[in-house]
Amino acid sequence: MENDQRPNRWIGCEIENHYFGEERKNEKAARKHASAKDRSKYKKTDQRKESNQPQEFKGDRSNLKRGRVISITSGGIIVNIDNAIYTCQLRGLLKKEKTQFKNLVTVGDHVLVEVSSNNEGSIAHIEQRRTVLSRAENLSRRKEQLIASNVDQVIITVSVVSPPLKSSLIDRYIIAAQKGGMEPIIVVNKIDLLNSPDVDPQLIEQEKAVYKEVLKAYAQAGIPLIGASTLTGEGIDLLRDRMQNKTSVFSGQSGVGKSSLINEITGGSLRIGDIVKKTNKGSHTTTVANLLQLDSGGWCIDTPGIKSFGVWDLSKDEVEEYFPEIFTCGHNCRFPDCSHLHEEGCAVHDAVENGDISPLRYESYLMLMQSIGEDHFRR
Repeated sequence: MENDQRPNRWIGCEIENHYFGEERKNEKAARKHASAKDRSKYKKTDQRKESNQPQEFKGDRSNLKRGRVISITSGGIIVNIDNAIYTCQLRGLLKKEKTQFKNLVTVGDHVLVEVSSNNEGSIAHIEQRRTVLSRAENLSRRKEQLIASNVDQVIITVSVVSPPLKSSLIDRYIIAAQKGGMEPIIVVNKIDLLNSPDVDPQLIEQEKAVYKEVLKAYAQAGIPLIGASTLTGEGIDLLRDRMQNKTSVFSGQSGVGKSSLINEITGGSLRIGDIVKKTNKGSHTTTVANLLQLDSGGWCIDTPGIKSFGVWDLSKDEVEEYFPEIFTCGHNCRFPDCSHLHEEGCAVHDAVENGDISPLRYESYLMLMQSIGEDHFRR
């Protein structure tokens, strides 16, 4: 195509590598080094596609009040306007806008509302979002499903023993947080169970080994991690300090204790469910996202648990950049376009074998590279 300005990817062979390999390798290393120093892509919110931002409102604002969406229920969109609660509906014109969003409004949105009687109103406009946590729609993957907006940090919540610690979703949440302009923080909940006499000792040893590897992996990646327990109080004060004067969204699988942690921090009474013993999975105690104001300053959002999380709008060329330890080590690969999947002379493979890169993180990298580009159809 004449207008296609994308550079052709160079596939190295022995002869080309002999004559051109070092030059190309050095050029790519220089580009990688410059990009590695520029961490702005993980912080700036202007990296989000403008086409997926709400349009600027050009109507009459005189009869509209500004509020914030605190929950979305089957009965309507719940909006806080000057500390009063209104049940609202979207105006018809907003529903007709063509976007890639599965849902047009999400918890955390700032909106302009035309208020009617009986604490009801209609949403005339959704303001541009400072940050967004979203995922690919679970079935077709062709729509962006909004989870929360205007958030400072994502509290990625996992647990040990019940349910067991699985790191497979952590990296997907980290990427989604960074793509959306938010800071990721990992919380490993229920760590008191690692010393519980009521848990099978063999399971405890397995969970301790996984927990130790998770601590090492994310220390290498530079992602903050907090071990927490609502039973002993461990990590609660540290988490509370992290949340002060910020808007935080708790995300993770069902049963990991998101609502319990929020209750401990806020003194609230969000409904807490029991673990489904037969499947060892959590029951869905939070069915809608809720925005809660903190007495210590700031806000937090509790979200429903999910079983899978597809990162929206992620290409294979981007994946490596979200794994800084792999990204940096990749400078030493034999081929400048090494994918770190199967090539000879891959420095990342050597680093994994030597323990310099966590096998957990490398496995997440492989799974992401494999999943991107797969077709997803409605079941």
